Amino acid sequence: MSFGEPNNPYGQQPQGQPQGPPPGQPQGQPGYGYPGSQSQGQPGYGYPQAPPVQPYDGGYPGGGTMTEMPGGVKAARVMMWVMSGLCLIGGLIFIIGGVMINGAKDKTDDSQLTSMMDKGTSALVGIAVLALVWCVLLAVLAVKFKSGGNGLRVTLIVVGVITALLALYPFTLLGIVHLVLSILVVVFVAKSDGAAWFNRSRA
Repeated sequence: MSFGEPNNPYGQQPQGQPQGPPPGQPQGQPGYGYPGSQSQGQPGYGYPQAPPVQPYDGGYPGGGTMTEMPGGVKAARVMMWVMSGLCLIGGLIFIIGGVMINGAKDKTDDSQLTSMMDKGTSALVGIAVLALVWCVLLAVLAVKFKSGGNGLRVTLIVVGVITALLALYPFTLLGIVHLVLSILVVVFVAKSDGAAWFNRSRA
């Protein structure tokens, strides 16, 4: 068997002719080794390409403007309205209580009892005024949930903490409700979706 036999795949190639690929491997296809075949327009078999990274816009993944209020923020807003209404009811109750005590004062001749009633009336009126002021404050903050920024978020957290402290005295049923709702408002506003909402980009 001669080395120049054309049907012998292991024989020597005639001089002057380029050596082709071994039998079974098509021409023009990249190998399975280095991913350097990308220079030929074909993807290599090296490491997979990483997906493109989208920009981070105002704390909202996806790059677009955040337009839908998260569920936790919506719940916090509803709780603010509820607390505002409870403050209104509480203020009216304290005013009625002060009026009743003041009316009962005129029916007694005991000076010591009258003095105690005066102090009680003043305390109830003061609490009623504070409750009505807090009612207006909570309502204003609830209205600004859609347009407020990070400053509103910080204010909501501070007001929520103060409301929880004020709810401890006088310790009534309305105070317990205020305590629970104010803690929930602080939690929902301080969460990551709350931060994303108040720090969102505004078109």
